Amino acid sequence: MIHDTRVSRLNAHAVASTGQYVLLWVQASVRVTDNHALEYAIREANTRRLPVVAVFGLTPSYPDANARHYRYLLEGLRDLRAALGARGIPLRVELGDPVTTVQSAAHHAALVVTDVGYLRLQRQWRALLAETVPVPLVAVESEALVPIRTASTKQEYAARTLRPKLHRLWPEYVVPLDAQDLKHTTTDWAPGEAVDDPARLTARLPIDQTVGAGREAGGEQAALARLRAFVADVLETYHVRRNDPTQDGGSRLSAFLHYGHLSPLTVALAAQEHPGPGTDALMEELGVRRELSFNFCWYQPLYDAYEGVPNWARATLEAHQDDPRPALYDLATLEAGRTADPYWNAAQREMVQTGRMHNYLRMYWGKKLLEWSATAREAHSRMLVLNNRYEQDGRDANSFVGISWVLGLHDRPWARRPVYGMVRSMSASGLERKFDMDAYVRMWTGEG
Repeated sequence: MIHDTRVSRLNAHAVASTGQYVLLWVQASVRVTDNHALEYAIREANTRRLPVVAVFGLTPSYPDANARHYRYLLEGLRDLRAALGARGIPLRVELGDPVTTVQSAAHHAALVVTDVGYLRLQRQWRALLAETVPVPLVAVESEALVPIRTASTKQEYAARTLRPKLHRLWPEYVVPLDAQDLKHTTTDWAPGEAVDDPARLTARLPIDQTVGAGREAGGEQAALARLRAFVADVLETYHVRRNDPTQDGGSRLSAFLHYGHLSPLTVALAAQEHPGPGTDALMEELGVRRELSFNFCWYQPLYDAYEGVPNWARATLEAHQDDPRPALYDLATLEAGRTADPYWNAAQREMVQTGRMHNYLRMYWGKKLLEWSATAREAHSRMLVLNNRYEQDGRDANSFVGISWVLGLHDRPWARRPVYGMVRSMSASGLERKFDMDAYVRMWTGEG
């Protein structure tokens, strides 16, 4: 079902009566399974007796993206071309600015359909195209279980304020999306870049090539396989094991969700076939915390800036700006994971080596950076640099919110402490009480 609330008309142009196809501009939703924008495009094309063609503008200048990120993205485009082709929709992957790519492809379109992105550049692309394409531009939201503006019309204070709104809406929105057959097809659509060898194409892009691929491959097929394994082997104990960095108790779905290789709807529907505390914990992460991040990035223009941190948190951090720090490390030392804290070093090396860091350690990792930076503003900047460079799912709404959470976002004041003020702190002793941290250190450094 495609709810009307998922569909936004971005301009007022009339559908072109001479249009030769419906153009699907793929940007955030790089998949065919549970893709509302794709199904909307097929529905509109069938109504007009037109084919659907798809385009993806592959820009080598996406902020902070490097070879690790492009390799994963291209693995998704490889799968997408095959999956769309099986449904009669040719995909063109064109190297260059996405706006220019879509403007060119829209010349003979009846209308253009795209997905919804929540970050600044994604929204700028859509706004510019709304002004410049000569046909309707329609955005269909498929990256959130509940459309962001339906869930809330304002920036929410914390998960506790958004959670009840989402819970009320889940029965309406967490419902299957039927795939439709496309009635008219065409082969008259140049494919553009070859994406059958993602490693080869990545290597020739004019991008930062110094960060190699992560440990796990991207793409819709890998995403669906990981989801099946998670539901079969992990979901039942997810609520117990997900916070232990020595166990493989997490979902490992975050990067697939970030690149649009996996729909949150697909995950939610699969999990809800197995009700229990594991599914409850997953829905809190997937359907509340993740969508709280979208809410923040949608309604807070400074979502990736220190100034986006709540006023109370910045005030208390700045009141303690001159407190003695336990250490001050330069960025090179941090990047290499060579601090005096073996737990932090192991977390940093896990991220560098694999493209992901255990979620519980991500919080500790950020809190220690606050202690080791001259100011909270510097800590925020360093978290952005390191996270965006090495995390496979960096540059994501969840990442921006997680970094600001370290500094007090979506949290409350706690007891005053040096450096932290009234922002929540974390300690190595807390990790030691809960987990076998020596085992974690051995996993990633060979020490301990």
